[in-house]
Amino acid sequence: MPAKKSHRLSWQRASRRFGRGLLLQPCLLLLAQAEAPVKTYVGDAACAECHQEKSATYHRTAHASTSSHPSQASIGGSFEPGRNILSTASADLHFEMEANEKGFFQTAKIKLPDGRTLFRSERIDVVIGSGRKGQTYLFWDGDQLFELPVSYWTEGGKWVNSPSYPDGSASFERPVHPRCLECHLSSFASATPPINFFKPASLIMGLSCEKCHGPGSEHVARARANPAPTPASASAIVNPAKLPRERQIEVCALCHAGIGTSQTPPLSFVPGDSLARHLVFEKAKPEARIDAHSGQVQLLERSKCYQASPAMTCATCHDVHQPQRDLAAFAPRCLGCHKVEQCRKFPALGHRIDRQCITCHMPAEITEQIISSANGQSMQPKVRSHRIAVYPEIELP
Repeated sequence: MPAKKSHRLSWQRASRRFGRGLLLQPCLLLLAQAEAPVKTYVGDAACAECHQEKSATYHRTAHASTSSHPSQASIGGSFEPGRNILSTASADLHFEMEANEKGFFQTAKIKLPDGRTLFRSERIDVVIGSGRKGQTYLFWDGDQLFELPVSYWTEGGKWVNSPSYPDGSASFERPVHPRCLECHLSSFASATPPINFFKPASLIMGLSCEKCHGPGSEHVARARANPAPTPASASAIVNPAKLPRERQIEVCALCHAGIGTSQTPPLSFVPGDSLARHLVFEKAKPEARIDAHSGQVQLLERSKCYQASPAMTCATCHDVHQPQRDLAAFAPRCLGCHKVEQCRKFPALGHRIDRQCITCHMPAEITEQIISSANGQSMQPKVRSHRIAVYPEIELP
């Protein structure tokens, strides 16, 4: 059960040594905090009336499940006794993950010198992440949204300290910023000017069709009036594939080019806009390393394949309407332009390399932007680099 306000005050006094007051600098400077203009979005159910097949496959993708309401199915970590504990670098502090009729909870327990145990419990209200790499969880304190201190690490199958929460800290005070929600949710509304105040009922989980296609009310109205496809109905919705290459890339860059610095309120960008009007990304020096986690677009733009092909976009290799987990399935895209016999590895390995293009030329790299810890050990996931290149050090497994 969530702690009472008076209990929280006692918690704050007693937990100074465990990280009370851990307030991180905002991940971006928001120059405006006004609510984004009201737009006419209709939701995925309306899209599915005509696009049933694509809708069904899309809703199995990581994009569609990048945020969700908490449930046994949506939360990756276990609540079973023995598997629901996170020990920390402090022998006096551990976390317990609990499930009951009121929901799913994270509870921090501190053993005091006099033998008493002080605890704070907060409910998991929002699940962030599809679970492919891991998940982080958020909780409401009134209309304020905060990150919970325990996340789930899929590769290790265990609970870990959330990124940016030091191991051994019992803080629950990291605010959630609109820019984070902009990439993990379809929509939300701010409640008041402070950075992490939102209207709880306004959160629409996952990324909807309209995140990439723009508001669909006019398109749906025309399609319902005349079910046969017409130029008029097609012109009332954004088809990213028909945008100029720069605009196509920017639909993806909204979330796959880093945090950036906002120039407009959250959710102002609509597919087809110039992203530079809404977000400014720092230009990396040519020799500077770009992290694979947040710099996928910048890394792709460094690739000779991208520079030599005016038509190449993210969609050249990715079909966002389908789950894509098989690296070998991407090889035909590469071999549409390249011949396997031209690879310098071919003389030694022959056709063993036919479906290994991604393994060698887009290796998984450790990201410096997601660092979690558990029991005094740091962990960093590997993320697929989008700089298509020759990596001499890579060996096939």
